[in-house]
Amino acid sequence: MQSKHKVRLLRANLLAAAVVLALWTPAAPPVAALILWLSVGWLFATALLLTAGYRRSGGLPWQLLPGLLLVGLIAAAPQRHALLIWAWCGLFMLPQARWITAFNISGTLLSAVLLAPHLNLPALATLLVTLGLLSLVSRSRARQFSVIHSTLRQRQRLIPGTNLQAPEQLSDDVRCEQVRCRRDDLHGELLLLTLERRQRRPFALALCRLTYRFESVYRLNATTLAIMLLSRSAREAEQRRTRLLGALPARVESRRVPLAVLDPARLDPGAIDVKTLDPATRQPHGARRSGLEEAS
Repeated sequence: MQSKHKVRLLRANLLAAAVVLALWTPAAPPVAALILWLSVGWLFATALLLTAGYRRSGGLPWQLLPGLLLVGLIAAAPQRHALLIWAWCGLFMLPQARWITAFNISGTLLSAVLLAPHLNLPALATLLVTLGLLSLVSRSRARQFSVIHSTLRQRQRLIPGTNLQAPEQLSDDVRCEQVRCRRDDLHGELLLLTLERRQRRPFALALCRLTYRFESVYRLNATTLAIMLLSRSAREAEQRRTRLLGALPARVESRRVPLAVLDPARLDPGAIDVKTLDPATRQPHGARRSGLEEAS
């Protein structure tokens, strides 16, 4: 996992950048030297605290600090630090909130204004056009990273070592199992369990233990788990459903949807509505946790 996320390479790059900035400080003006040392400290701290993982801090975006340091360096000594204006392209490549993007755009324009007195008009125009194009390319790349990161976060929420699947997998699996049921004359059904959010993990673990290797459990949303059951007949499916519900840690509201009447097109992650998949198969429940009656 360490090599997969290239953490060592990224840490080495951060440390190398910190060393370069530290060597740049002796001849810098006092204000610029102070900002340089702050940048060196930030790079060292980031490199030391960097870990392999998909999660990012949900608090104040960390991109705000390097943006402020970058503006400070250019403002402290525009002629000496003119080359740093291209670092904005790297900041645009990072996944970030919209207001951070707006801040980075403002910082880029401010940096160009600070450098304008030291450039002639053609050089300034070339700088702005090139910087704008590179920033657009960086943002498009960041959008691709965001899509990949979203998929990885989806996988991160599942339980390692189990057959608990994300909802994106359900529609493909339903199509495959419908073909298998017709070909081998099997009875297939999707069992939906409605539970409280705090029950999701123990119930998911229990369901994964009670299923065969070729069956999967799906987390449709925060309060709904689904399990695809394959049996030789409807009677065998009813008996298995009874045993499965009886082995769960607590009683929950449940209902079954036969695979034969299930439309895979309605199982896209953004369109799943567990209340309307097949209302005819829902069994009456007097209480929220009376799911054992569903199998009777």
